[in-house]
Amino acid sequence: MATKLPKVPIVIVGLGWMGGVIAAELTKAGHKVVALERGKSRKTEDYFHVHDELRYSQRYDLMQDLSKETVTFRSNEKVRSLPMRTYGSFLLGDGIGGAGVHWNGQYHRFLPYDFEIYSKTVERYGKKKIPEGMIIQDWGITYDELDPYFTKFEAMAGISGEQETVEFIGKMSKPFPTPPMKKTPAMKLFEDATKSLGYKPYVIASANLSENYTNPDGISRGACQYCAFCERFGCEYGSKADPVVTVLPVAEKTGKLEVRTHANVTRVLHKDGKATGVVYVNTPTGEEFEQPADLVILASYVFSNVRLLLMSKLGKPYDPKSGTGVVGRNYAYQIVGGSSTAFFEEKEFNTFMGAGALGNSIDEFNGDNFDHSSLDFLHGGNIRLTQTGNRPIATNPTPKGTPSWGKDFKQKSIRYANRTLSVGIQGANMPFRHHYLDLDPVYKDIYGDPLIRLTYDFEDQDKKLVSYIAEKTKAIAEAMKPSFVETGNQISKYSIVPYQSTHNTGGVVMGKDPSTSTVNNYLQMWDADNVFVVGASAFAHNSGYNPTATIGALAYRAVEGILKYLEKGGPLA
Repeated sequence: MATKLPKVPIVIVGLGWMGGVIAAELTKAGHKVVALERGKSRKTEDYFHVHDELRYSQRYDLMQDLSKETVTFRSNEKVRSLPMRTYGSFLLGDGIGGAGVHWNGQYHRFLPYDFEIYSKTVERYGKKKIPEGMIIQDWGITYDELDPYFTKFEAMAGISGEQETVEFIGKMSKPFPTPPMKKTPAMKLFEDATKSLGYKPYVIASANLSENYTNPDGISRGACQYCAFCERFGCEYGSKADPVVTVLPVAEKTGKLEVRTHANVTRVLHKDGKATGVVYVNTPTGEEFEQPADLVILASYVFSNVRLLLMSKLGKPYDPKSGTGVVGRNYAYQIVGGSSTAFFEEKEFNTFMGAGALGNSIDEFNGDNFDHSSLDFLHGGNIRLTQTGNRPIATNPTPKGTPSWGKDFKQKSIRYANRTLSVGIQGANMPFRHHYLDLDPVYKDIYGDPLIRLTYDFEDQDKKLVSYIAEKTKAIAEAMKPSFVETGNQISKYSIVPYQSTHNTGGVVMGKDPSTSTVNNYLQMWDADNVFVVGASAFAHNSGYNPTATIGALAYRAVEGILKYLEKGGPLA
């Protein structure tokens, strides 16, 4: 029996980027907020002098404990789903700051094309261009409408990047607040190679500060030290923007934020089209609590947002057979195949140094920046060379044909440790009718609740995208004049291992039509107007970019909607 607590005005579930942004803005506006975080508390001091690759990168110290809760996976409905027992394809963050602590800091606004992908595709190519089963849809908001919210996130985080407007991406109403990161010899090589091929490279935008910065809330942070311990690590300098060093101190300073850690929310309670609160478990003791609230904001990771709604029977579950329902619909991932590795016999690079968001990229083959008329796929990908730091346990580049152990392996891994550069892609992933999230009928977590089940595989769309862009990465790598180049130009079946990308999206998608979306463009639920569901779960597909910029913009957009709701109530769209 859950212990019922006194009612509070606002409950936020999850305290990563989305929950942190919303908590800061609501408390600054004078509202009292209770934030429930399933993991433990974190602070910058936890990472002082802890460049421990084994602990963080290989043993996943910042990640969710899969023995207590995990994800099950199957490639299609004809095979049995099985739990992910060890980390592979993606990493699920845990604790204050969430994935905002262990991200690399790479920052890309989604393209204008992304937000109106259905309309723009049909306008240019006709409806027949969209293959059977692909369920792309407009997001119910445009890039220009989101620009002010991108700008807010950039000012808060101190995003470093090119000050001029870069061709092939959306126009910015304001430049980034800090200049771009340093340009390494490897980046210069990529820049020269792409320019020689007629492309227009640029330094990628970064949440790793290029210089000391004080944001509009008065939060001061120091410049990046290029130590290369970014992805899977917390930043010991506070140079990488994360919720712990940006938005949460602002919320805490107001005195209006109450944070409860080790509070694992298992249900959203609701009656007559309104949420009445949440139920959560105190994980150290196993005690269950009911927290009544006037307003519920779900701001957890994609899988958790979807799972909570499904377990709470809030919103209509998606049915792939009929194509009806919305919760669990439009799951998408990220396509990362098609990279080319350049091996140099005579040149060496200090690739052990770097930063999570240090690199150059081009966008000539992203979105609809190139003509797809004769191609059998939609969208594309961002082509880049990043220098994020090659750590010794995880990085042992060797040419094809090298044994995976023994004397020859050791000699060649040492030989090429600082003599390889990779030209890679982040490819977009389109939603298909048979890709979705639902509750597993067999496997349960430690509380006896069903795990979230992922049904997903690569489609011909993805394979053809990779094959096409692989030729572009190969040409760029060869223009860098290495000794030889190796290209991976094919992908086959998706597997839950090895690691590929933590960019999972969809399941609670936004839009204008309640029959194909769960939330409106303020991320307010159609079926319960006092529930807002914030995060990459709102994406109707995944772009050829990292998702954090768009997540941040949508969080600020949601804040605006929440404040309107608190003032007037009712549906906002």
